[in-house]
Amino acid sequence: MTHEEILAQYGPREAMEYDVVVVGGGPAGLSAAIRLKQLAAEHGKDVSVVVLEKGSEPGAHILAGTVMDPRALYELFPDWKELGAPLNQPVTDEAMVFLTETSGKRTPNFLLPECFQNHGNYVISLASLTRWLAQQAEGLGVEIFPGFAAAEVLYDENGCVKGVATGNMGIGKDGEPMDSFQLGMELHAKYTIFAEGSRGHLGRQLISRFKLDEGRDPQGYALGIKELWEVDPKRHQPGFVMHTAGWPLPNDTYGGSFLYHMENNQVALGFITGLNYSNPYLSPFEEFQRWKTHPNVRWYLEGDASQGIQPGKRLSYGARAITAGGLLSLPKTVFPGGAMVGCEAGFLNASRIKGSHAAIKTGMLAADAAYEAIVHGRQRDELEAYPAAFEKSWLYDELNKARNFKSWFKFGLLPASLMNGFEQFVLRGRMPWTVHRDKPDHAYLKPASECKPIVYPKPDGKLTFDRLSSVFISNTNHSEDQPAHLTLKDASVPVQVNLAQYAGPEGRYCPAGVYEFVKDDNGQDRLQINASNCVHCKTCDIKDPTQNIVWVTPEGGGGPNYANM
Repeated sequence: MTHEEILAQYGPREAMEYDVVVVGGGPAGLSAAIRLKQLAAEHGKDVSVVVLEKGSEPGAHILAGTVMDPRALYELFPDWKELGAPLNQPVTDEAMVFLTETSGKRTPNFLLPECFQNHGNYVISLASLTRWLAQQAEGLGVEIFPGFAAAEVLYDENGCVKGVATGNMGIGKDGEPMDSFQLGMELHAKYTIFAEGSRGHLGRQLISRFKLDEGRDPQGYALGIKELWEVDPKRHQPGFVMHTAGWPLPNDTYGGSFLYHMENNQVALGFITGLNYSNPYLSPFEEFQRWKTHPNVRWYLEGDASQGIQPGKRLSYGARAITAGGLLSLPKTVFPGGAMVGCEAGFLNASRIKGSHAAIKTGMLAADAAYEAIVHGRQRDELEAYPAAFEKSWLYDELNKARNFKSWFKFGLLPASLMNGFEQFVLRGRMPWTVHRDKPDHAYLKPASECKPIVYPKPDGKLTFDRLSSVFISNTNHSEDQPAHLTLKDASVPVQVNLAQYAGPEGRYCPAGVYEFVKDDNGQDRLQINASNCVHCKTCDIKDPTQNIVWVTPEGGGGPNYANM
């Protein structure tokens, strides 16, 4: 049955009214909800706020490095330390290392630009911080609905956003309602704040409908892959932060990596690959596994019996797209009836490798604008005070200094490193000109005939691993009965175009083994989609060269369940 047929037979949907509906229970969405309730309490007003979270609980789908700048958190909760926010490990030392295949060259700390300096910041689990923010929000009276995915934007008779509808539950693989079927519900609001994170399903629709990216550079993305390890105490340096650039990525590919020493002998490892890479044979997942074999990295993870050092243990795995275009790619953040905050819009500062502080700040700024509009009797117009406040904020100044950071990489690693060093260290981010990007990430992929295949070593199961064992420890789960949430506009394109021209890049850019080309009973190639493996990273929606893959929200609660990522 089609969506319209289901509504005709089982509708109408139940509707709930709120002042503000927040889509997404990450740092940005929760900060917006918290700020609204703080303002209402401060002025003796009653503002109703609800947060929809597609994960099984707040934090379940949250994945990031993370070294956090607490500046925005101080603004949201000046007493966050007394309230028990899980920022327990301050940064104690940092290193920027340029790697070759067998060695590494560390940049002296006194030469590090301000954007690479982390004194005063904390090594944290962003998932844990998100859970803490959710507790604070509920304590202030925010309603949170975990396990409910916002699947549809609702519009009023004037074309303004009037809220969202959650997805139907209990739809079978054939698209027919099962015995467990439950119709989704509508949540109406005076204003709807979208905080879905990078490449949000609904945010993408809003950008297209309202032409929010008109006049902006094409958005730029990267794929971040992360593992959490427990290492021997003799190899653990609490608060040590290391970033690397160079090997194993080729010179023309934007990317880098991080190694963060957390609490409790845990180390977070991450690898970032710019999704504007050109070689369809490149696999970000395999590049990450290969990076771990470098002497400067494996030393922390491997055991050494002669010194009584036990080998490290991999605890968790995850992957997530990163919206890295910065200020030049930032879309218009408001439209009739709503606003976008955090990574939904793209406020991450790629030069600092930080976005959580920006998420919290923009959530607060959008909340300020929505609160003032509501108490003055307005609804469903454009919250122009939000982008105006952003342009006067410290966050705008920070992002403006970093506006050229990612664009320099189109000239290669060495020129980019030199120009970014000059711009950030010498000019302090005050470059008199701007470097623009002119095409989206998927358009950079070259035909396979123009590229050299890359042969990756097989995983050893100790230091390097395969995709399926990795997905297993991400605690990913989807109902096997539901329709695939990875949809194709044209089912013939993967074989006739992607496989024929680009050697089937789906099987390599996906870090979860969702896509694989197999032979059918007649010996013909076909694309098999293992949707239950999906960790919701959105890479396929971004990198597919024909833009034929569209990621849509699965049944609420499905996906990864990150405990401490």
